[in-house]
Amino acid sequence: MDASKIVGEKIKVLRKDKSITIEELAERSGLAIEQIERIENNIDIPSLAPLIKIARVLGVRLGTFLDDQDEVGPVVCRKTEAKDAISFSNNAIHSRKHMEYHSLSKSKADRHMEPFIIDVMPTVNSDFVLSSHEGEEFIIVMEGVMEISYGKNTYLLEEGDSIYYDSIVPHHVHAYEGQAAKILAVIYTPI
Repeated sequence: MDASKIVGEKIKVLRKDKSITIEELAERSGLAIEQIERIENNIDIPSLAPLIKIARVLGVRLGTFLDDQDEVGPVVCRKTEAKDAISFSNNAIHSRKHMEYHSLSKSKADRHMEPFIIDVMPTVNSDFVLSSHEGEEFIIVMEGVMEISYGKNTYLLEEGDSIYYDSIVPHHVHAYEGQAAKILAVIYTPI
């Protein structure tokens, strides 16, 4: 099954299990009803910011949308297992895919961090929409050059460089000048 379709289905199931209407989810998350409907029906591929807002309303970790099992002990992720990916768009309005997320902990129960290897696709788009959400992020560049827009500042990170920031400040992460890149990102979002 396409991993991007799992997210919408899990949101719908969790929402119904908690007896939350689409209207309530929209109001409590600050998202449009139409946006939630499109996410649940796998029409739109959401970015992380709306997913985090939905997770908070549903009272679950961000990783719940990607989990396939619950392991309470240590979880080892072999490089062959990290090949499964889910793509997210570069903003909540357009469904363009610009990042493929490879979860490194999807079977770990009750985790507080979400570690990903992310393949960042080249894009000619330079009109990036900054987004914010609760939590913190740590990124280290494994290949290529990344540009991080953070508040009013812009940071260029080359291979081996890293950045750690508060996600509540509006930000956007993308490859520099339309080149492909690969990063290791660890995202923390409080429930």
